[in-house]
Amino acid sequence: MESAHPVVTTGMNEEQRKHTDGSMVGWSPICLNDDDPSATQNLELNIKSEPKMDSQFRIGFIGAGNMAFGIAKGILSGCVLPTNVKVSAPSLRNLGRFQTPYLAKKELNITTSHSNTEVVCTSDVIFVAVKPHLVPIVLNEISQHVTDKHTIVSVAAGVTLATLEELLPEGSCVIRLMPNLPCVVLEGALLFARGTHAKQEHGALLCSLLQHCGLVEEGPEAWIDVHTGLSGSGVAFVYLFAEALADGAVKMGMPSALAQRIASQTVLGAGHLLRDSNKHPAQLRSEVCTPGGTTIYGLHALEQGGVRASTITAVESATERARELGRKSAAPGSRK
Repeated sequence: MESAHPVVTTGMNEEQRKHTDGSMVGWSPICLNDDDPSATQNLELNIKSEPKMDSQFRIGFIGAGNMAFGIAKGILSGCVLPTNVKVSAPSLRNLGRFQTPYLAKKELNITTSHSNTEVVCTSDVIFVAVKPHLVPIVLNEISQHVTDKHTIVSVAAGVTLATLEELLPEGSCVIRLMPNLPCVVLEGALLFARGTHAKQEHGALLCSLLQHCGLVEEGPEAWIDVHTGLSGSGVAFVYLFAEALADGAVKMGMPSALAQRIASQTVLGAGHLLRDSNKHPAQLRSEVCTPGGTTIYGLHALEQGGVRASTITAVESATERARELGRKSAAPGSRK
């Protein structure tokens, strides 16, 4: 499947970039058009140099849930000042943590509000981080205040670029972003797609803003719902597996608390090795197995239980659910 947009990748090490194959276009001139002779700037240089933004550059969040919180933490780990960030939510339930310490040494100190309109009128980039069914309500509320100077970034699962553009003024710059929960510890996996009027520089700016959130990539919109199933929902699949690992150890006599600590470290270590070694999962799996050893017996039991097929079906089901949410969000609320 070929993409109309290049794949944007941040967070890859040098060895990974050397071995990147055609399935992932890593660190070639990215966020830029290959057919454009002026497209000579490499995003790797962009990301590493953290291009300076206007001192008045402002970022707003509508919604104060986990995704907004994680993205805000990542953005503030860069060059954006807390005084230039504002977040709105209808209640105080989630707003408090935007002003509480994190990483034990730094405070968010973000201005909070109950007014979505206030956020839009005082921001340049606005992250719409509300539940999918609330997106039409929120965009109808703020639409009259959105100008061609704004970039609207939606993190609502299933809500398509076409729906977003339909609900906003004609010509609005819209980007659809799908993060995942590990953004709150700056280890997220984020994929975004640009709308009709979002230019390459808007994508490059978003890459720069989000670089501290984890892995950031750009692709066609068709991949967003797949990413939701793979990574957005996928973290819960990993947690279920970690829980089962610990339960297995408890069954065999290990204390529960110790089993949970070891299971979490096992998942963490395996993930780091998979990411940094640039090896296919099957190769790493084979390196753990020895003929007639414990691991191959355990893998045989997993295969008998259908773990591989169940996992594939889980990603498929979550992806289809994201697409279903997109169809539901497109039905009401259309204004044009």
